[in-house]
Amino acid sequence: MFTESCAMNLIASPFESIEHAVIWLLVIFSVATWGLALLKGVQFSRLKSQDRKFHKQFWAASSLDSAAQLAQEQPGAAARVALAGYAAIQVPDGAQANDLSQSINHQDRLERALRQQIVRERRSLETGLAILASIGSTSPFIGLFGTVWGIMSALKGISAAGSASLETVAGPIGAALVATGVGIAVAVPAVLVYNYFLRRLKLTAADLDDFAHDFYSLAQKSAFRVLLHPVLKSGANAGQAGQKVKEAS
Repeated sequence: MFTESCAMNLIASPFESIEHAVIWLLVIFSVATWGLALLKGVQFSRLKSQDRKFHKQFWAASSLDSAAQLAQEQPGAAARVALAGYAAIQVPDGAQANDLSQSINHQDRLERALRQQIVRERRSLETGLAILASIGSTSPFIGLFGTVWGIMSALKGISAAGSASLETVAGPIGAALVATGVGIAVAVPAVLVYNYFLRRLKLTAADLDDFAHDFYSLAQKSAFRVLLHPVLKSGANAGQAGQKVKEAS
């Protein structure tokens, strides 16, 4: 069969022609697509499980203060958002309970901290999606380039042979069209995987926004103040420092 012959030639001489190099590049794109699909699937599934567990324990806590330990112990995006919120409204040493300026300052800091942490979580979840989008948008054109190049080579061969019979034309041009088919076959899964995880990203971000709004409402009832245990305070500061180092790198 033609496809079997093409595959054998590709294996025997992988970079004999531009068409072969194009097909190998598309094969690499396909492997990257399915690898990213697996990694992102594990990432989103683990995050969903962690956030579900944290939400259940957080809302079972007796107060916002008592739920602080959960944010320190639990992994997940929602726990990190809560930890950032606790760090923003922790009462500094010597602060007065009726200090209105301190309350307003904490209110602004809380809103900013929650928003910034959600942005960090979005950036983490967006990792790899740009690669999928690039593969999905460029693979058909890369395959088309291989086809055009193959047809040009085939026409040169036909011209040199001085014959334009069906047997002479069909083989080389048919082989050149394989690159376009491979490009489409690589692009379709990449686009589907990208759209799927983009949808999951939006749902996760919406859940974090809802949780941040609820956390803000709870903090508002406590005048944007919460007493943190020293261990929690140091843990929150360490988490923020680690996040800054990660962003700098």
